[in-house]
Amino acid sequence: MRRPSVPLVPISLVPLRQLTIHQLKQRLPGRPALGVGLVLMALLIAAKSPAQQPNVVLILMDDMGAIDLSGEGSSFYQSPRIDSIANEGIRFRYGYATCCVCSPSRASIQLGTFPARNGITDWIGAKSGLEWTRPNRVLPAEYNHALPADQVTIAEAMREAGYGTFFAGKWHLGGEGSWPNDHGYDVNKGGHDRGSPPGGFFAPYKNPALDDGPAGESLPMRLAQETVDYINERDGKPFFAMLSFYSVHAPVQTTKPLWEKYRKLAPKLPPGTERFKVDRTLPVRQVQDHPVYAGMVETVDNAVGLVLDALDANNLTENTIVVFTSDNGGVSSGDAYATSNFPLRGGKGRQWEGGIREPFYIRYPKLIPAGSASDTPVTGADLYPTLLDLCGQPLRPEQHTDGVSLKPLLTGGSIPQRPLYWHYPHYGNQGGEPHAIVRQDGWKLIHYYEDGRNELYHLASDPGELSDVSKTNPARTERLWKQLDQWLTDVGARRPEPDPRYDPAKTEAFYSQIQTKNKQQLEKFHSEILEADWQPNSDWWGSLRAKD
Repeated sequence: MRRPSVPLVPISLVPLRQLTIHQLKQRLPGRPALGVGLVLMALLIAAKSPAQQPNVVLILMDDMGAIDLSGEGSSFYQSPRIDSIANEGIRFRYGYATCCVCSPSRASIQLGTFPARNGITDWIGAKSGLEWTRPNRVLPAEYNHALPADQVTIAEAMREAGYGTFFAGKWHLGGEGSWPNDHGYDVNKGGHDRGSPPGGFFAPYKNPALDDGPAGESLPMRLAQETVDYINERDGKPFFAMLSFYSVHAPVQTTKPLWEKYRKLAPKLPPGTERFKVDRTLPVRQVQDHPVYAGMVETVDNAVGLVLDALDANNLTENTIVVFTSDNGGVSSGDAYATSNFPLRGGKGRQWEGGIREPFYIRYPKLIPAGSASDTPVTGADLYPTLLDLCGQPLRPEQHTDGVSLKPLLTGGSIPQRPLYWHYPHYGNQGGEPHAIVRQDGWKLIHYYEDGRNELYHLASDPGELSDVSKTNPARTERLWKQLDQWLTDVGARRPEPDPRYDPAKTEAFYSQIQTKNKQQLEKFHSEILEADWQPNSDWWGSLRAKD
């Protein structure tokens, strides 16, 4: 008897290499024997074919703190799509930015070097030297205002390896002549010299590198869609795409429905509870209950989901390395005072863990077991050599001098122990003091440039950096300080100098005002945001002007 014909299901060879035999059988219904034969044939062909180069999607947040995700312990913010990157890959519990402010950390990712070495030690545009007019003890050091044109960025290295290169979002690494397209990116959507979105988070964007969308369009969703469009256009050709959100940087803006949602979800504080505690210089937020900021977190989480869905739709998930991290800690003081990094101390612009600790995830299903975790301290400077290594490219140790490949950690191995260094010879807008840091073997030494003192913390037993143990560990303190001082000298770090205009009385008056009257205003304003009849300033919510 003649066997009825069964139509064959077309299957491309690239997805075949990514599927198990069981999955292939499911795609070949009706004729098991023929299906198995095709499976074996496809596997033989795939075995003889050159391995497909992995793609890379590097997602960088702006000002997202270590506790700003539900997967990192926040009970207020909701971030299921971002959390999924960690759940399906590896989470580094001690992931660090290389600086407590943005431009230096971003330069480290592009160059693979620490700020003290590459000279970009403050956010580009910050005043230094005698241009600094606040009544402080030292003059902030001079710093480089653009990525060096003579150094090879990660994008240039990937492009030399045959990758298409794409950038969307915040750049903040120099003016015209030093934009993404000047440093190895074939496509640039929105990257220019400014550090905050000129038109806010809703169109019109007023961005010289991004066409405006319809009034009220969401900036993070637009940047994600630009990334999706690029992925769709690659048609199997390898790509390195960097999605560098302006979120969750100020100005804090969201839609009215999201504000209302999180206003209702905000924890009810006991009467008399203060949201802010003065720590050295400025009030620091201790509670996560800002409904506008929470709306920003949800929006950017949806934007990340849009990109992850595009990888799925293009059968690219298995062969794409997805990295997620941030450029500095959450803003708990200064700017919008929008989030809390508690139980970590401090936040953006500050020298404690809240200023430099970040979410740090890598997902690569071909290599990394889902649900992996590591306690090895890592930094943004490590991404350059790690991505080259994962993509089968030769490392460039002469370039990424301070970064190391994390590839052994991705499968449960180890890397040699090493010290990590930070150098911020500036005053942060968020109350930070000029400092340098060395972290080694669980110990963290902070050196202060104002008066030369050192603080020592044991992070394993004191993650909140509440107990300075420098006096009870004088030998360790001296050893770590000498090590840090020598490293700073070796890399040519610029250090602050005394300010001849310094007047202690003016300094005391300046900070007294902030710590009393300004703190009272903060408490009042952030309480009112949660009231049902609260209205934002007219320039806050572009979405309200467009839709309400």
